[in-house]
Amino acid sequence: MITPSAPRRHARVLTALLGASLLFTSGAPARAAAVEPLPTKEIAPGVHVHQGSHHAWAAQDGEDVANIGFIVGAGCVAVIDTGGSPAIGQRLKAAIERVTTLPVCYVINTHMHPDHVLGNVALAAGSPGPAYVAHVRLGPSLSARAPYYLEAFRREGGQALAPDAVVYPTQTVADRAALDLGGRQLELRAWPTAHTDNDLTVFDQQTGTLFTGDLLFMGHLPVIDGQLRGWLRVIGELKALDVKRAVPGHGTVSEDLRQAIGPEETYLSTVLREVRAAIKAGVPIARTLEQLSATGTAGWQLADAFHRRNLTAAYAELEWED
Repeated sequence: MITPSAPRRHARVLTALLGASLLFTSGAPARAAAVEPLPTKEIAPGVHVHQGSHHAWAAQDGEDVANIGFIVGAGCVAVIDTGGSPAIGQRLKAAIERVTTLPVCYVINTHMHPDHVLGNVALAAGSPGPAYVAHVRLGPSLSARAPYYLEAFRREGGQALAPDAVVYPTQTVADRAALDLGGRQLELRAWPTAHTDNDLTVFDQQTGTLFTGDLLFMGHLPVIDGQLRGWLRVIGELKALDVKRAVPGHGTVSEDLRQAIGPEETYLSTVLREVRAAIKAGVPIARTLEQLSATGTAGWQLADAFHRRNLTAAYAELEWED
């Protein structure tokens, strides 16, 4: 079921942020400049994907790290995630306009992390503007973290984003929902807590393409920000889905979801097994982090940035399990 959500700050976004004033540096408006479209690839008829780079999200030279895309129907366009800054969102908008003149009717966020949502504001123009669609829990989770995202921009990139740069859902999904783009239907599914507590997948019936969001990492080390055990349960369900191709939140598009998700499942299962064993043996968390500092990380990028964090999250989750 898809449910309207009270728009938060949405109207003020249009007048306060669009155009050359999206980003401010040292208090002065940035000059308007030609927007370079993001490079995208049409991976199936009407399905376009931009692959982000494998870096940790940062406000300076690190906003383009997530996979984002759009699907073109007969009547309008749906965007799936918008990138890690308003500037990336503007480049995504330019990429859409290079492909079609149809309006964007839906902006779908797969979860609340900044590399997936901070481009939302760039798609807000138009009358009417697009509906912003997300998991029913995305709004509260994003609201709790938005001040930290904005502070990261100021601290790391010297860029001050107005608070209204964060655009919240106007429609939410508690379980499943369908969106019609005109002769083309998308199936949305809200998942139990896994990578985060607000993971949403998008399935294009016409081409059999599944946008997994960060329920699937390829190459980039998976990041636990929800529940390790819940994520492994969701992986079990994802492996049973009949899809022709999967677009991960990070990494390359795959035509074999079951095979693509295998390394992630192995890594998360290893973390679960080894941290659980350490807890059972009475090993304190600090020593567990040292003992397992490289366990399961072979072949993954960004392990230095995220593995210890994953071990910490797993320890906190498993320490009091029944």
